[in-house]
Amino acid sequence: MKNLKALRESKHISQQKLGELIGVSQQAIHKYENDLAEPDIRTLISLSDYFETSIDYLVGNSKNPRKYETLNLCELNPGEQHHINRYRQLPPSVRIIIDAYIQEYLEK
Repeated sequence: MKNLKALRESKHISQQKLGELIGVSQQAIHKYENDLAEPDIRTLISLSDYFETSIDYLVGNSKNPRKYETLNLCELNPGEQHHINRYRQLPPSVRIIIDAYIQEYLEK
C-alpha cells in the first residue's frame, strides 16, 4: 500500500475518517499504510473507488494514479502515445518545467 498515505493526505482526511468511509477501522488503515497488514480485495476496491485510482497504483505496481479505464489513447498516434507515457513517468516538478517550456515555445 505504498501510495495510500499520500492519497489520504492529499484529500486531507484522517485515518479514522477514511476507515469510516470504506468500512474498516482506523487501526486497519494505520496497518495498511505501515505495511503491517494487507487489505482484502473488497477493501482494495473500496479504496480504489474512493481515491479514483487503480489498485496497481495503490499497491505501488504503477506510477500512474489514474484508473486505466479513464485513459483514452486511441486517438493518439504511436509517437504521441510514447511522449504521453514518458511525460506521465516524470515527477510533478519536472512536468511544470516542461509545461512552461512548451507554453513559451507556442507563444513565439
